[in-house]
Amino acid sequence: MPQTVSPADALAYRVAAQQLDRDAGTVADTAVLDLGVQDTGPDGARWALAVRGVDVGALDPGELVTAWTLRGAPHLYRRADLPAVAAATAPFSEADAGKRIHDAARPLRAAGIPVLTALDRIAGEMRAIGTTPMVKGEMSRRLSDALAEDDGPGPYNRSCVPCDAVHLWEQPFRLAALRAGLELQPGTSPPVLQPVPGFAPTGEVPERLDVVRAYLHLLGPATHQHVAGYLDAPLADVRAHWPDDAVEVGVDGQRRWLLAGDADRLGAAAPGTVRLLGPFDLFLQARDRESLVPDPARRKAMWPVLGRPGAVLADGGVAGVWRPRKAGKALTVGVEQWTPFSPAVRDAVGVEAERLAAFRGVRLRAVDLG
Repeated sequence: MPQTVSPADALAYRVAAQQLDRDAGTVADTAVLDLGVQDTGPDGARWALAVRGVDVGALDPGELVTAWTLRGAPHLYRRADLPAVAAATAPFSEADAGKRIHDAARPLRAAGIPVLTALDRIAGEMRAIGTTPMVKGEMSRRLSDALAEDDGPGPYNRSCVPCDAVHLWEQPFRLAALRAGLELQPGTSPPVLQPVPGFAPTGEVPERLDVVRAYLHLLGPATHQHVAGYLDAPLADVRAHWPDDAVEVGVDGQRRWLLAGDADRLGAAAPGTVRLLGPFDLFLQARDRESLVPDPARRKAMWPVLGRPGAVLADGGVAGVWRPRKAGKALTVGVEQWTPFSPAVRDAVGVEAERLAAFRGVRLRAVDLG
């Protein structure tokens, strides 16, 4: 009989697996960097490291690297891992490549160009163009010109109404960048792409960087559908890459899986951890949102179409949402409590708000608990 646990048990496991319950850590031993830490917004990747105990103020700038990878989003990795990350995050198949670039696959297929071939060609052009740091807009313009055809924009380009210009489709542009050996210059907006010296993807992917294994380790127990949704990959490809050592676990009547080596960690008591998670923190990226936030109205508040809030992690799960309000050099953290916080949680939220203000280099004015 497979092991059976509650959704609360699953969340408690994730808190521990993602090291949200620790007070100190290093880049080398921070597990979420194996899957990549999404770097979106002011409270992005480095804040995600900070809430996992990493002293981000003392980081060696050369120790980390940002690249467009999964879902075309910017992710932070250990620089030493980047050649293997390029292999780990590449599409599994032609079908996978087509799914990951969405509508951009249609004109390529209509022209008889396999998507993987197209990504290789785009990467080759980007590599030739991006020999020095270059802002995204300039790279896009030069790349579009290089891929245009004599009688028109061709299958690689599209007419963009908001930009009033013809340029490359966005997802192929992003997914080809690391293939071309280009990283994102930290803290640039608009993004600046720059070449990675001596870059070459590896042929082998270490187990810890395998994206399916990493999802199961950090966001399990999970289904095949959960992993496919996170990777934006076809379900068939995820099934084909399913680890042999994944074991079945029942969660709230649903069949899920976890790596066998992690199964003994299920069922542990939820740690008394309180954290202010950024809007795109990995804990919130799990594709079983109904487990994270059972109430539909609260799920809508947690993941609106635009303007995501951060989440208050307390009592082993999401206990509310928070939004920063900055005025000059002062920060107010507005918190919506989904159930009244205990005095201990209220005090801990205040401590975390102070840490957020210090991270942002401002003064904490107040914590508004509504």
